[in-house]
Amino acid sequence: MEYRTVGASGLRVSRLGLGTLTWGRGTDGDEAAAQLSAFVDVGGTLVDTSPAYGDGVAQRILAELLDDVVPRDQLVLSGSSGIDTSTLGSGRVDCSRSGLLNQLDATLRELGTDHLDVWQVATWDPHTPVDEVMDALEFAVTSGRVRYVGVRGYLGWQLATAAAAARRPAPLISTQVEYSLLARGVEEELIPAAAHHGVGVFAAVPLAGGVLTGKYRSGVPADSRGADDVHTEEVRRYLTESAVRVVDAVATAADGLGTSPLTVALAWVRDRPHVASTLVGARDLAQLTGVLVAEELALPPAIAAALDDVSA
Repeated sequence: MEYRTVGASGLRVSRLGLGTLTWGRGTDGDEAAAQLSAFVDVGGTLVDTSPAYGDGVAQRILAELLDDVVPRDQLVLSGSSGIDTSTLGSGRVDCSRSGLLNQLDATLRELGTDHLDVWQVATWDPHTPVDEVMDALEFAVTSGRVRYVGVRGYLGWQLATAAAAARRPAPLISTQVEYSLLARGVEEELIPAAAHHGVGVFAAVPLAGGVLTGKYRSGVPADSRGADDVHTEEVRRYLTESAVRVVDAVATAADGLGTSPLTVALAWVRDRPHVASTLVGARDLAQLTGVLVAEELALPPAIAAALDDVSA
């Protein structure tokens, strides 16, 4: 596994990160243990979790694996706060100082660790002054609860506003955003803002809910996320006419390279400018093994350019 620094910081992470969104929702504890072991065995370090994943179950599963399956100090743990999950299904945004720090402390207790390596504000909160949010991040760093801080899902102007308000010793180092061949809108403002402020990009949903693997080219498989009531909307929004052209181009490139569409799509986003790590998730170990193959592929420049054109 290759490693990259995150933004202008000195933090180094594996260029593929392990997401835990499916843990507790289709991925049980035994499968999660197998995934984490396989990921670390190939040199993976960055693991992303959140109290919002699986209504908190993902975090509890990860807590059981730390030190028992993989030593805590071998991982770069990334967590987030800002979505109030204390009332099941509420999903209320709360990025107040109190809300952020209370949720951070709850996460540390849940995981049984004294710090997160990266702590990200989960969403923009229009009701909380940005200075208050940045004060909370600074306190988390100076109190030792957190090593580095970042944000998730911010728009370009929001990231620029937050980065300008952030102060040392807690500058923003990361922004986690949806980024793939079918979701390139972040290139217009968000990624330039990140580059300007020395913020690295964690690319999430790099396979567009599985659409870029080609599995939906002939319909919606009964055992796929697109047929799952929980995930159907997030998958079906990618099933458009323009997406068909992109998926066909990815499949053609994969045939020419003797690999899978999944590997091609993942390698493309992994190597985009300013991407520090690409977060991948899997339902089971077999899926994750297929994902990790992408680490071995370097897209030829001509193929990368062709994919740039068809997905622009």
